[in-house]
Amino acid sequence: MTRNKYRVSIGMPVYNAGKYLQKTVDALLSQSYENFELILSDNASTDNTEEICRIYARTDHRIRYYRSEMNMGAAWNFNYVFGLSVGEYFKWAAADDLCAPELLQRCVDVLECHPEVVVCYAKTRIIDEHDVVLQDYHDDLHLPMKSPRERFVKLMRSLRLCNAVFGVMRRDILGKTPLIGNYIGSDICLLAELSLYGKFFEVPEYLFFRRLHPGASSHKRSNVHQMEFFDPKRKEKIVLPWCRRRYENFNSVKRSPIRLHEKLYLYCYLIFNTIRCGKKYAAELEIAFKQVLFKLWIKLFRFTSGRMKNQINTLLGKRL
Repeated sequence: MTRNKYRVSIGMPVYNAGKYLQKTVDALLSQSYENFELILSDNASTDNTEEICRIYARTDHRIRYYRSEMNMGAAWNFNYVFGLSVGEYFKWAAADDLCAPELLQRCVDVLECHPEVVVCYAKTRIIDEHDVVLQDYHDDLHLPMKSPRERFVKLMRSLRLCNAVFGVMRRDILGKTPLIGNYIGSDICLLAELSLYGKFFEVPEYLFFRRLHPGASSHKRSNVHQMEFFDPKRKEKIVLPWCRRRYENFNSVKRSPIRLHEKLYLYCYLIFNTIRCGKKYAAELEIAFKQVLFKLWIKLFRFTSGRMKNQINTLLGKRL
């Protein structure tokens, strides 16, 4: 089978994923639907991830392996695997989650029968590091409404864990978005934007197993650590996750192909929602303002200290 014949592309960005990687890849290779390619992109891992990936790439012709010699961040890696994909449908896969054998087939069947659906995902079970089921998770993102604004508002009100971002999507529609941004919560903004392009379909069976464990990127990490995860170059930047996400929401509505009256409705919805949650934005801006003042004070102190040192050295030199 030639590469451009694959119907589905699965992109898996990996970084120091050796602990769970074999289980994850084996689950994908056990899919009843076989017409897919698996793209593994290694973001300069320092554990045994490279060795595992190369073994799989040698043993299955559907697998392609790429490695960056520098850690470019998760956002870059997620978008990189999408850029390498060739299938009509695309799915991101995290290196620690699991999929039931029927997942791809069920999602592809839905997308084939319903051209208005842009994202198809299965119900989710949360598992721990030992594959023990912790809970059945209710995403509540089945969005069959015809109106884009209804889908957008329902998603914004319902979305918590972004499990649907690991569903199967129409690649051409996904390509119209900015994909995963290098900021906290960019997957939330991506799903919101996709809801403006078409419907979401939830497969009613529990076929996706989201692993939550201490090593997961979303496990109780500070904003600074999450920013470093998305983009190491931005780890020293001031973080405004709530403000940034709202800014991107407005941009999503602006880019979307929906009618003007629906855009105006959603602009008003976002404005009123921002006002209603004003304390969150105000607190975030206050913290950012203090961080800016602190950085300016440090720079001023260093500059002043340097001048004072030079003056002291000059005076001492004259006395000697």
